[in-house]
Amino acid sequence: MAQNTLTIALSKGRILKETLPLLAAADIHPLDDPDSSRKLILDTNQPHIKLLAVRATDAPTYVNYGTADLGVAGKDVLMEIEGENLYELVDLGIARCRLMVAGQPGFTPAGHRLRVATKYVRSAQRYFAEKGEQVELIKLYGSMELAPLVGLSDVIVDLVDTGNTLKANGLAPMEHIADISSRLIVNQHAYKLKHDMIRELVQHIQEAVNNG
Repeated sequence: MAQNTLTIALSKGRILKETLPLLAAADIHPLDDPDSSRKLILDTNQPHIKLLAVRATDAPTYVNYGTADLGVAGKDVLMEIEGENLYELVDLGIARCRLMVAGQPGFTPAGHRLRVATKYVRSAQRYFAEKGEQVELIKLYGSMELAPLVGLSDVIVDLVDTGNTLKANGLAPMEHIADISSRLIVNQHAYKLKHDMIRELVQHIQEAVNNG
């Protein structure tokens, strides 16, 4: 990390799209269209600021290891990692959804340890432990709704936005775990080394968030 530059890791897709207006409020604009460009390192109109286009689950890793000074990641991802070199600076209020337990309406466990399918293993484990429940966790990476339908699990823990996908598959939200939104995160070493640059950027972004 050069001292006179800032590198920001942005999650591809919805988060990137919703972050760009916040960066624009700080007069940061990518020179290439992120939707059509195949570049993974995007130059901006600010010569000292570059954007990294990464997978949502990877953004905190780039920041944690210092290859990016700042990043934007969903709270669901941050809850799953142990990022000792990370600070959360701003709740950006974008990409909002809920982390929930969901299953077939009226389901009750039938004399066995609850089987929970999820890719959010840490969050699920923490949630059920706080309730004093021992569960069997089954890690899946996609199509979570299928698991209860074919008997792989009793319930799932997953992100819920509109709830339409659950409803279409005969499932319903059962228990609320956490409200999720995207957060601006920073590498703690970069925060000390480049404090003035980062604080100026954060101030513009915070004002954009406050102004809705």
